[in-house]
This record gives sequence, C-alpha cells and structure tokens, in this order.
Amino acid sequence: MRAPPFLTATAACLAGLSFLPLAAVSAPRAARNAGLVDAATVVKNLVVDLRYATADNFLKRAVYPAGARCLLRPETAKRLARAQRFLSAHRLRIKVWDCYRPLSVQREMWRLVPDERYVGNPAKGSNHNRGAAIDVTLVDESGHEVEMPTPHDEFSPRAHARARDLPVVAKKNRERLRRAMLRAGFRAITTEWWHFNAPDAARFPVL
Repeated sequence: MRAPPFLTATAACLAGLSFLPLAAVSAPRAARNAGLVDAATVVKNLVVDLRYATADNFLKRAVYPAGARCLLRPETAKRLARAQRFLSAHRLRIKVWDCYRPLSVQREMWRLVPDERYVGNPAKGSNHNRGAAIDVTLVDESGHEVEMPTPHDEFSPRAHARARDLPVVAKKNRERLRRAMLRAGFRAITTEWWHFNAPDAARFPVL
C-alpha cells in the first residue's frame, strides 16, 4: 500500500497512540439496536474481507474483533444485492472491504489521518458509522480480485474516481463497478474509487 505524504510525517507517532483495545467489541450491540443486518445474508455470493479486522490496513493493526461481519442498514444491503445482480451478468462478484464502522474506530483513524478527503471527521461522523456506506471491489467467479486502480486505502490521486493515468483494464473494471453501484442507487465520492454511500445516508444517526 502506498503511503500518502502526510502519513510519512505522522507515522512516527503510531507507537504513541493509545488505541482502544478491540475498539469494535461493543459494536454488535449498537448495530443490533439500530437494526443493521448482515449483508452476507442479503447479497448472494458476497465475498467478505473486512480489512480492519486484520493488520492489512493503514492503521497496521486489527481494530475490529475477529469474526466481524459486514453490517449495513437493510436498505443499503438491498441496494448492494441489486448491484451484485447487475454484475453477475459479467461473471463478477462484489468483495466488501468495510461496512459499518464504530465511531470509536473512526476516532482512531482520524488521529492518524486528519484529512477529510480520505477519512471522515468523527465530529460529524462518517457514513460508515451510520451503516450506510461501503468499501467494495470486484472479484471473478472464483473469488480472485480483478485488476483495479489501487489497493484499498491508498491515499493518492491514483485512487480518485476519475483518475486517468491507469492501465486500461483497471479503468474498465473501475467503471464497471461504478456503473453497477450507481445503477443500484449508491452515490460515489471523488477521492476513493471503492467507496459508495447510500443516497439517504445523512438521515441515519451515527452509531
């Protein structure tokens, strides 16, 4: 994963951050109370690879508990199922990298990357904190990732939704994902090709 310039300047403070141990442990209760659903029970053939449940993320540690699930608002999960139906015609499956994210984790991210182009300010809350946003990529029918512009959470211009200096195949796959998600009712953002918001995200409370 290519680190953004500002991460280089702040990486040295990682050791000093007082991360909440297993910050997401209380998330399932909050999610249940809010009526979030397990997207894997709604979206056929969904591949779940929650990066923040592993050390393969820009925080370099797991901040979700083992066994974390992709939890979403029911309406958001239904839109994701619709996008998967569109993509199935191309023999492609959706892989999810992030879904509902507890506000406690959002605070840890903001402490490291206080840049609203890439991390939502916890004072306002991210749509991930509302269960109404999702980070996704594409895989083939066997579950192998297809070529995309960048890895997840590469904070660089190459990750922007309209970046042009990319391999032709990566741009084609990015646009195929984008078309399916927009057709299903999601809204894209400019700085991350993988991130999509539910159109009604703002009406939900931060969890």
